[in-house]
Amino acid sequence: QVQLVESGGGLVQAGGSLTLSCAASGRTFSRYPMGWFRQAPGKEREFVAGFSWSGGSTYYADSVKGRFTISRDNVKNMVYLQMNSLKPEDTAVYYCAARVRSDYTIPQAYDYWGQGTQVTVSS
Repeated sequence: QVQLVESGGGLVQAGGSLTLSCAASGRTFSRYPMGWFRQAPGKEREFVAGFSWSGGSTYYADSVKGRFTISRDNVKNMVYLQMNSLKPEDTAVYYCAARVRSDYTIPQAYDYWGQGTQVTVSS
C-alpha cells in the first residue's frame, strides 16, 4: 500500500515555473514506477510524465517534453514534477500515481493516486 499526497500547485503566469511535490508513505514506495497525470475540466485524465520499471528511464507526453522534468528521491519518499515555460493549456488538476501494470500512459495501469493539486496558468 502506498499513500500519496501532492502539493505545490497554484496560480502562475504563462512562461512561469512551478514544482509539484508528491509525498509517499509506505515501505514499498521505491519499488513502484511513479507517474504524473493531469485532468482539465471536461477532459479525460492524461499522462504527463513517468518512470520506467527500472527507474532508469523517464517518459513524457509530447505536450510537455522539454518543459517538464520528473524526478524522485527514494530516501525521502518523494516524487517531483518541475514545470517550466508554463502555458495556459497546462491548467489542470495534477495527480501523482504509483504504477502496477505495464502501460505507463494509461490511468488504469496505476493503482494508487493522490488527491491532486490545482495548477492554473494565466495568459
